[in-house]
Amino acid sequence: MNLSSTIKSIQDIMRKDDGVDGDAQRIGQLTWMLFLKIFDQREEDWEDDAGDRGETYQSPLPEACRWRNWAKYKDGKPQIAPNELINYVNGTVFPGLKDMNIEGAENNAHIAKAKVVREVFVDSNNYMKSGTLMLGVIEKLDEAINFHDFKTRQHLGDIYEQILNDLRSAGNAGEFYTPRAITQFMVQRVNPQLGETVLDPACGTGGFLTAAIDHLSGQLTDKSSPEQKKSIEASIRGFEKKQLPHLLCTTNMLLHGIDVPSQIEHRNTLAKGWNDWGQNDKVDCVITNPPFGGMEDNKSGSDYLIQTRETADMFVTLIVNKLLKDEGGRAAIVLPDGFLFGEGVKARIKEELLTKCNLHTIIRLPNGVFNPYTSIKSNLLFFTKGKPTETIWFYEHPYPEGYKSYSKTKPIRLEEFEQEKAWWGKEKDDFAERQESELAWKIDFKSIKEAAEAKAKPYWDKAEKLKNEASDTLRQRKYLTDTLVGRRSSDDLKQLLIVQLKDLESDLKNETGSQEYTLVLINALDEAIKQGSNQKIIESMESAADDLKKSAENLQSQARDEQAAGDRIYWPIYNLDIKNPNAPEAESHDPDELLIKYKQLLADIEETQNLLKDELAAALAHHFEEEEQA
Repeated sequence: MNLSSTIKSIQDIMRKDDGVDGDAQRIGQLTWMLFLKIFDQREEDWEDDAGDRGETYQSPLPEACRWRNWAKYKDGKPQIAPNELINYVNGTVFPGLKDMNIEGAENNAHIAKAKVVREVFVDSNNYMKSGTLMLGVIEKLDEAINFHDFKTRQHLGDIYEQILNDLRSAGNAGEFYTPRAITQFMVQRVNPQLGETVLDPACGTGGFLTAAIDHLSGQLTDKSSPEQKKSIEASIRGFEKKQLPHLLCTTNMLLHGIDVPSQIEHRNTLAKGWNDWGQNDKVDCVITNPPFGGMEDNKSGSDYLIQTRETADMFVTLIVNKLLKDEGGRAAIVLPDGFLFGEGVKARIKEELLTKCNLHTIIRLPNGVFNPYTSIKSNLLFFTKGKPTETIWFYEHPYPEGYKSYSKTKPIRLEEFEQEKAWWGKEKDDFAERQESELAWKIDFKSIKEAAEAKAKPYWDKAEKLKNEASDTLRQRKYLTDTLVGRRSSDDLKQLLIVQLKDLESDLKNETGSQEYTLVLINALDEAIKQGSNQKIIESMESAADDLKKSAENLQSQARDEQAAGDRIYWPIYNLDIKNPNAPEAESHDPDELLIKYKQLLADIEETQNLLKDELAAALAHHFEEEEQA
């Protein structure tokens, strides 16, 4: 029985248990049991390593909570009777693991392992009520899953795909599996080196991180020092918001030789305050497939400089500003088409991305890459922080011959990316070897931006001038209204205005401030003083203030129009949904499109006929003229 079938049979057993309600609880139950068994088998490796050093291994877990001491069959028999098992799990195993002392975990690897386990179990629950059925699950796990066997480890992905498919069925559509071909290709192109830090801020079950571990491990040689081998563990970082994927990711790290996956944190990356991110949080490489289409709550991201609640948008601005090292930090992100053509907030985020980073490559994936989990068309964006974008290269990944889409049984394969790898080139020479083709094209973004800014600038300058004029006009209005404050009933109102008028005239004579600005106020006061009575003076001042308010509103409206005119020229440059100009035109069978093409063809034929008639008439006229002259 293969691993996927084993997992299915375990879930069938759980369906018979009255305490397990629905797929989500079955998956949660399976995951913590799977984790504890794997941790126990990793402890066997650590015991052997300690023995080789002449030391005695000490488990970070309470003895009563270790898989081998309560779950593992001995001599073909369970250690705890079925009628006592559930009480033991609920009363001993879970409290013991949740209440472990983790003080000092930062400086002690032994305690750090305890912390990893505690974090896994803090939000886990035992849902099973039948000891007999739980023993059935334990027996299946012990029989079929031996993680000392390398072949079994290789097929861990089968388990993951089965669990992820069930997660999707349980309504957790946001947790979908990134195909191995995608994770491996992205890691290879970012090319993290030994000693560099790699982060996935939305790590899910750890696909990108395990690909990074494999990539870094491939750089080790027989001459590599123990410190270099150990450095991989310190290089890998991940954050995951949801409990089940975090548990699976932690398990995955254990299976890939990360003895203390304490840097796989169970937390919401986007909930951390903007100013709480520091220099120590910045990494060399960010490789991720952030959840898109979801919305964060009002508490998350409230202090972000660009306000948005859409998760993918928040991740992009966080990566650009807070997660990548300022000089040479490299990133690869999976993003949907909607990010490329999105306007408004998305355009502002793209402006920031292209200003602070060199977005050098966008791989456009075909439909179906993430089937059956989502049908949203996606892209792979590669960028380096430290200088603005000048040229953006696009590469349209084609289907393999004979494919019209991908599926679970026909997934995208790493070999398909060989053409991209051969085309890729080197960033240090600005990808000088890249060539355009039917699949590859580029845009000169620097020139496009400079041209757009030059065209938009007159409108923006006019808008700024109008806004300043509106601001001055509102200040003039405030001057007039403030003049009346506390003076409306004063017998000396006229005399006070005369004094103010003289002050203004003095300012005008001495060229203090703007003459036009001062003249407006002088004319308003002069006109009011001529009215005579207090009531007439007040009415004149209020009328002048109202006129200034209307004038300011008109100026503001004009400013908005000018700003919008400039924006209509500038912001469209951030529509990165650039179609392939080199691709052969696809044949369409749409009746409306065919009719349009037919009408165009008739028009072209008629135009050609008229040109021929004109040329023939001109030739005949010339012929007859020659005959007459002869």
